[in-house]
Amino acid sequence: MPVPSAVGEGLKAAFRTHPAGVAIITAATPEGPVGLTASSVASVAVDPAAIVFSVTRATGSAGGLLSAPTFVVHLIDHDHSELAQSFAVSGSERFTPEQQWSTLPTGEPYLPAARFALRCRALQTVPVGTSSVVIAEVLEVFAGPQGRPLVYVDRKFHSLPHQP
Repeated sequence: MPVPSAVGEGLKAAFRTHPAGVAIITAATPEGPVGLTASSVASVAVDPAAIVFSVTRATGSAGGLLSAPTFVVHLIDHDHSELAQSFAVSGSERFTPEQQWSTLPTGEPYLPAARFALRCRALQTVPVGTSSVVIAEVLEVFAGPQGRPLVYVDRKFHSLPHQP
């Protein structure tokens, strides 16, 4: 893996203290369900409804996600911080009965307890260094219970006060 430049190290330091929302992105693949935690999800447009996110590498869960025809972006809350940690670490327990996953009629793993779940399909994938930026069309939106929002800052998950 290449060593980041001074500018790259500066960018990492800048974004380490920039809070970001937390999502778990899941997909169904021929090898089984895959998922990962992402803090790079952002809204792009409402007409057509579109979002953007990035994943590192095109192998493992990220590779499965990039090759899946559709995926679900779960915007999660404080109650799911352990789940976010599990999906952020390779080899961790995923999709266990205790985690309360379900499956959508279209086949994707679905967490009904997520604040929102966005079923999407990739419109465009752009490779950038060791990452891929995904621009995705939102096909369906599922609203769940509204808890305390979860953010990622300084390599830790933090909860925000409940929003009415």
